[in-house]
Amino acid sequence: MTGDKVKLMGFWYSLFVFRVKLALSLKGIEYEYVEEDISNKSPMLLQLNPVHKKVPVLVHNGKPILESLVIIEYIDEIWKDHPLLPEDPIERARSRFWAKFVDDKFVPMIIRVLRGTQDEKEEAAKEGREILKTLESTLNPNNPFSQGESLGFKDIAMAWLAIWGQVYEKIMNVKLFDEDNTPLLNKWYRDLLKVHVVQECIPPIDKLLAHYQAFHDKLVAARSK
Repeated sequence: MTGDKVKLMGFWYSLFVFRVKLALSLKGIEYEYVEEDISNKSPMLLQLNPVHKKVPVLVHNGKPILESLVIIEYIDEIWKDHPLLPEDPIERARSRFWAKFVDDKFVPMIIRVLRGTQDEKEEAAKEGREILKTLESTLNPNNPFSQGESLGFKDIAMAWLAIWGQVYEKIMNVKLFDEDNTPLLNKWYRDLLKVHVVQECIPPIDKLLAHYQAFHDKLVAARSK
C-alpha cells in the first residue's frame, strides 16, 4: 500500500524473524529493518512488547503486531497480492494447524537438543525424526509447495527447519534429516532452498553456526559447573 510505513524489529539469527522477512519479501513489501541487541534491548522494543520483550515486532503505521505467525497472517490480510493462506476455510485451518504443530513440537525439541547430554540429544533427535515423519505425511508429492508452485503460509512456518536444522545437526552431532525416513520432506527442503527470495532471507550459515556453537558451548560449560 502506497504510503504505508513498515518496520521490522528483530535479531539476525532468530528463526521467527526469518519467517517474517520471508513473508514480507514474498509479498514485495518494502520495510525498515531494525536490528536489536539481545543483551541490551532498546526502549522501543520494551515499549512495543512490554510483556514478552521478544522479537519479531512488526510496526505498521505505528501499530505493533507481535508473534511471527500472527504477523504473517496480518501481512496476508493487509497486502492481498500473492496470498499466503488458501481461500478454502478448511485448508486455511489446516495450514494454521500445521504451522502451530511445528512450533509446539519442534521448537521445544530443539531446546532439549541444545541443553541435553549426548544421550538426551540422541533421544530428542529420535523424537525430532518422528515429528518430521508426521510433517512428511502433509506434503503433496505432486506439488512442490503448499500453494502449488509458490510458497504459502505452511511453507513459511516450516522453512526454518531446512536451515536451522542443518546447523543443529552439525553442532549436536545428531541426525535429524534422513532421506530414507522423509524423502518428500527432504525434496521439499531442497526445492525451498533453490527459491531466490528464500536465499536472500537466510542468514549467513557460517555466522549462524558460529553463533549457536558459542551458545551451545556456554550451556555445556554451565552444566559442568
